[in-house]
Parts: sequence; C-alpha cells; structure tokens
Amino acid sequence: MHKRTRAMVAGAACALLLGVAACSSSMSGQSSSDGMIAQLTFPAEVSDTVGGLVNYNPYSPNPLTSTWLYEPVMVRNGLSCTITPWLATGYSWQGTNQLTFTMRDGVEWSDGKPFTAEDVAFTYNLMHKYPAIDKAGIWNDTFGAPATSVTASGDSVVLTFSGNAASKFDDIIKQPILPEHVYQSVGDPSKYIDKSPVGTGPFKVDSYNGRRLVLARRPDYWQADKIKVKKLVLEGSYEASEAALKLKSGGLDAYWGEIPNPQKAFVAADPAHNHFYYAPAGTTVLDFNLTKAPFNDVRFREAVSYAINRPEISAKATYGIMKPASQTGLKLPFTDAYLPSEYTDAQTVLPYDAAKASQLLDAAGYRKGPDRKRTLPDGSPLNLTFSVQAGFIDYDAMADVITRDFNDVGVTTKIETNAPDSVDAQKKSGDFQALLEYVDGGCQFATGLGARLASNQIPTKTDVLPNVERWRDAATDQEIAQLSATVDKSAQKQLVGKLVDTMMTQFPVTALVYAPTRIIYRTDKAVGWPTEQDPYAHPADNRLLIMTHLKPAPAA
Repeated sequence: MHKRTRAMVAGAACALLLGVAACSSSMSGQSSSDGMIAQLTFPAEVSDTVGGLVNYNPYSPNPLTSTWLYEPVMVRNGLSCTITPWLATGYSWQGTNQLTFTMRDGVEWSDGKPFTAEDVAFTYNLMHKYPAIDKAGIWNDTFGAPATSVTASGDSVVLTFSGNAASKFDDIIKQPILPEHVYQSVGDPSKYIDKSPVGTGPFKVDSYNGRRLVLARRPDYWQADKIKVKKLVLEGSYEASEAALKLKSGGLDAYWGEIPNPQKAFVAADPAHNHFYYAPAGTTVLDFNLTKAPFNDVRFREAVSYAINRPEISAKATYGIMKPASQTGLKLPFTDAYLPSEYTDAQTVLPYDAAKASQLLDAAGYRKGPDRKRTLPDGSPLNLTFSVQAGFIDYDAMADVITRDFNDVGVTTKIETNAPDSVDAQKKSGDFQALLEYVDGGCQFATGLGARLASNQIPTKTDVLPNVERWRDAATDQEIAQLSATVDKSAQKQLVGKLVDTMMTQFPVTALVYAPTRIIYRTDKAVGWPTEQDPYAHPADNRLLIMTHLKPAPAA
C-alpha cells in the first residue's frame, strides 16, 4: 500500500528556492563530453538509524543497497505486466508445477568469476536451508504448493513443486541471486555481514563514510553499454519538504517518496527540468461490511456508488494527480488486455450521478422520510458510520467528500476517526460499517484482485487479510482457484473477466481513485525516466530497469 505522511503540504520554505534549479547545470554531476553522466544522487536506501553499519547482504534486514549490486533473474513491469529478461533470458512452465529458467551466458561476478546456473539454484536452495530468507515462499505453501527440488544443468535451472505454484512466479523472479563461491561458506545468510559484495550488478562499491555511499560503474558489466552513469551516490533520508528542497537545489536527482502537490512544490520551480510520474499501484476502494444491512444488499451498494464524486476526491486527496479508478479493480488502460469485450475502459469508471443514485435508492426501498433522511426498507433509521484512520490525510479528504455526497442523497453518514491500530482491530473483528481500503494492482491477479474476493482471505481475529469487506461467493472462490492454477493467457483473461464482471455487477467494493507509486526527478543531467507517455517501468519496479534507460541530458 502506498506510504502515507501526516504532512500533506510541503513546507513554505520550498517557495524560497523557486529559481535555484535553473543554476544546477553548473553543479557537479552534469553530463561529460564522453557521452556519460558523471554522477547522479538518490536518497539512501536505509534510514539514518542504520547508517554506519556496513552490510551489503541483500537478504539482511537493512542492506546499504538492495538494488545496484545483486540482480534478479527477470524484471516485471508492474503496469503493463510485461517481463524484461535479466540474468535469465527466458522461462517456461511445464504445467503449473515445474518452472524452467534459461540463464544468460557471458555474465561475470564483480570479482571476475563467471556467473552460472548453479549460482541461481544455490540461491533458491539456500532458501530451503534457511527459511528466514525465503521471501518468495518457494519452499512453503504461500500462494501455491511448496518446491520439492531446484536443480541446475547447463544453462537451465528447474524448480519443481509438489503442486500448482503458478502464483509464486512474480516473487520468484525478483529475488536477488547470490554468488555460490562466496555465500556457500557464510552460514545463515540472514545473519551474514557482507562487507565486500560480489555481485552481477552495474555498480561496485567505491566508498562509504557512514552516511554517504558512492557506487562506481562497472565497465565489465554484462550490459555496460546501457549504463551511462559513472557514479551513483546514495545519501540522506528525507521528508516531503526536505526532499523538495534537495531536488530543487540539485542535491537530489530523483526521489521515490511522497511530495504533496509536486506540481506546486517542485515542478513549478523549473518546468523544463523538474518532473514527476505518479503511476497507479492499485486502487483505493470503499469497503462496506457485507455481513450487515443495508450493505449486504447489492442494490444499495450500486446506488451509493453513483453518489460519489470521484473527480472531487481526486482533486482534494491527490491534487488531481491520481485519476478516478475503474470499478473493475484493474489498472486501466495498462491491463485492458484482460478487460472483457463488453466493457470499455471509460464505461468502467462510474460517473458521479446523484440523481441516478437517488432513483436507485428509491427503487430499492430506501426512501426519504419527512426529514429528507432515508430509512431502511422496514422503516427503521439508516445511519452509516465511516471509520477513518487518524493521520491519513488523503483518507480524511476522501471520507469528507463521500460523507457529504451520501448525506446529499439522504443516507445519513458520519465520520469516526480512530487510531490506525483501532481500525485494524475493526477489520479483524468485523465491527465496522464502512472504511477505506486498497486493492493490490499486481500482475498476479489471483493474489491481487482475487485475494480481495476470496473467502479464505477474510480477516481473522489475529490477522488483517485482504477480504476486509467479507465477500463470500462459491463461484468466485472457484474462479480464483482456477486462475491461480493456470499459466495460459487466454484462460487467465477469461477468469479475470469473471472477476471483473463480479466487480461491475455485485459491487463487493467500490472503486474510488488509483493509489500511487511515485518517482520525482530532474532532467538537467539525465533523461529517459519513465513517464505517463512512456511507462516502460513502474516507479515501484526494480530500479535497474530505469537505470538502463537513462542517458545524458542534451547540452543546453
């Protein structure tokens, strides 16, 4: 879920630096005459409290960098769901219980030793021996059957599972691969302190002084022709206002955190060079408790869905950046290949139509009394309480709009603000009427959208699980089970289409606006960042993919 901050407006100090960015071309790090970028600066990947502890082990709790030294076998674009081969050049499923990767030839570790398929098998098998690093759930029953073996032969790595494991794929491909010749003798890798990293990545450690990590480009990197940055500096942890200042002054070249109203706080200072891309990660939704009246009535859920002014929610909660979301639960238009033919992208975004909402409420028996307030069909009062997490400023803004809109059509609604832990307790117990939640927009639909609708994902007394609304439907469960058990694209489309139809006709949750992942960046030194016009990478994707697209900015 996207990160939230209590401060939603950048500090007034940002305004003092509106003209600074124009001077940044004279600073260190600008493009050099050899077609390279001398230096880029990003925030540190660990908090200040971890600074000074030298550890590059990607499976430790707080590695100094988990991005630039060790690489995965493949990289998935979180928007289009396309896959970019990386250490592996290809993959194939044999049924849904055996996965084979073909590994790339000619890759070298940073110490000059050859990278092989045995390194990949070693890494995955290490997760069996030390379950603490099995973040992909390869060897347990998380989202599929556990593995029974991982073997390497020639350039192939074969993972064999005890049953269907198709839904594990995205987590498997993103695990960083370790060098067997280094890690075979270190014991428990979750406890190993890696001070001299040996990776396949595009950079190696140049220096670290306890707060500033400098990485140097590897000229022997297997795709060195795509890496145009000579030095990469990772330094500092920044809140919104600090990040805006550092970006505008040229002290940062990119930032992946939240800067509220980035158009005003950052872009306006230098529109030619200051940019941002907030891409959808998933969907913010309104969850009703479907076990309680009137929320167990699909007619009520449909009616009030039209009472919500989503463009106003976008404006007030996201400064108009994040668009009203499709009721399908899909990130459209990026995944419209999975959209059933009877729908168009535009048709799936519910319009604001208070008159239609009122008509549907009347027809369903939720009529207004003399006081203009609606009652339940049996004539008893209809009162809705909206649980909102204290400090979630974007949620507060959304709830304000929804509450006003519901009251406008006669559905008496009030907001109840609680500590986040208290709202989580309500999710576990079911002691709520309405709250705001999130639908994961990942590419494994069975574990994203499917998890929001699966009856085995209803929260328990001890765990907050995705199906907070408590949707129960045997046909939906069967569709999700079938979806998790196929890697056939046409079958996946058909099954996703059935989930889409449930979302569009049964309104188990009500989509509001897309939830963002962010990248805020400068183009005075480097160009080629992902944009809305060229979404080759999702901001939440492995940043290696972005690095291979960056090129020196044209000379002024």
